[in-house]
Amino acid sequence: MNAAPGTSPAFPPHAGPIDAHVHVGGNGAGGTGCRLRTPGWRRLMVPVILRHVGLPARALDGDLDRRYVERLLQLVRESSLESVVILAHEQVYDARGRVIDRPGTYYVPNEYVLELGRRYAEFLPGVSVHPARPDAMEELERCLAGGAVLMKCLPMCQDIDCNDRRYTRFWERMAEAGLPLLAHTGTEHTLPVVRPELADPRVLRLPLECGATVIAAHCGTRSSPLARDYFSVFVEMTRRYPRLYGDISAFNMPFRGSHIRECLREPVVNRMVHGSDYPVPVFGHRSWLRGLIDWQTFRRWQRHPNVLERDYQFKRAMGFPPEVFTRIREHVIAVRPAQNGT
Repeated sequence: MNAAPGTSPAFPPHAGPIDAHVHVGGNGAGGTGCRLRTPGWRRLMVPVILRHVGLPARALDGDLDRRYVERLLQLVRESSLESVVILAHEQVYDARGRVIDRPGTYYVPNEYVLELGRRYAEFLPGVSVHPARPDAMEELERCLAGGAVLMKCLPMCQDIDCNDRRYTRFWERMAEAGLPLLAHTGTEHTLPVVRPELADPRVLRLPLECGATVIAAHCGTRSSPLARDYFSVFVEMTRRYPRLYGDISAFNMPFRGSHIRECLREPVVNRMVHGSDYPVPVFGHRSWLRGLIDWQTFRRWQRHPNVLERDYQFKRAMGFPPEVFTRIREHVIAVRPAQNGT
């Protein structure tokens, strides 16, 4: 495990599976600092997603923050999972460190996920720090002291060219601290895209060369039938970089799961980490049609109201070995207790 000096794992013996890719959010009710603006066609998606995870559509205009957390906690506690990594979502900055508000439809402050992590054992805090922000190093240190287990970014949506040499010290500090980077790879349509070329997993070369452990979210897969697929790029990079992993988040969506059979083969399967991308919907239809799961499995779990459990059980039935669901704990993250006063 990449434990930083002075830290130690806080997992019980024989601990269960971990979902390393779970989103939290809200409308700012209760002073959380969260923001959710959904202009145009994206506003039509939100009520559908809320209903899919068991929340009423009217929650969007009410105390969404509280109800979202309560529902997520219920799902985790009623599932086979031990815990989930909950993710902050950074604002968009330009190269000069100025906030670009227009694409910032979605914002979840680091302090919010750190506080939830302190409050609930089921939640492991994943923070988000844009390396171009003027106080990036200070914010990174604050998040480390607050108990962060990883740092998440979406390069193409947040305008983060991870290979920019100006960010070298930032990645080096993450490597020193044993804080992994979870970075979106592959195309995206849920959030506004600022720089589509940054969907390429090769944008992660500098953090890897600086010694950081990196999880390529979605393994570079595509989000729609006509989008570019970067899965082969991801696989080639795993041969060059022993600290590169990929998560299987959203693989129960039709196009993200196009390479499941390749992900089950050696040696690629040894780099896979479990993630759901909650609250992204979980559908087993295509996996059943492709023969990845049988009819009985599909019928049983597609009807199950717990989408975290549904996602986990579908992936088990596909043949992902037990290590995929515990690898994040054993090889990738270090759980560090929050320091007093953070």
